[in-house]
Amino acid sequence: QVQLVESGGGLVQPGGSLRLSCAASGSIISIYAMGWYRQAPGKQREKVAGISSGGSTNYADSVKGRFTISRDNAKKTVYLQMKSLKPEGTSVYYCNADVIYGPPSGFLDAWGQGTLVTVSS
Repeated sequence: QVQLVESGGGLVQPGGSLRLSCAASGSIISIYAMGWYRQAPGKQREKVAGISSGGSTNYADSVKGRFTISRDNAKKTVYLQMKSLKPEGTSVYYCNADVIYGPPSGFLDAWGQGTLVTVSS
């Protein structure tokens, strides 16, 4: 069984910063790409940032220059450093990872339960 657990969400003022963490646990053999998504009320889930197993990153245009994704492979953890947060960033943020688990071996597109980020004064 594989679990992703996010932490670090909360209430922050516009212009503030927040750091999200997502730790993977369970019978994990390896983790490939990891990423962060968000879903605002009444909107579709959107990808915010992604990072490959080798460390290559990509970002949504709306967060480029303000958000930084990173990972610690030894800790099976991915981070999202968010700066200059805007009210439109209020969403539930979800962690995602492509996981090889086992034995017996298998592939899982794993998701965390989400952590709420509220940007408001």
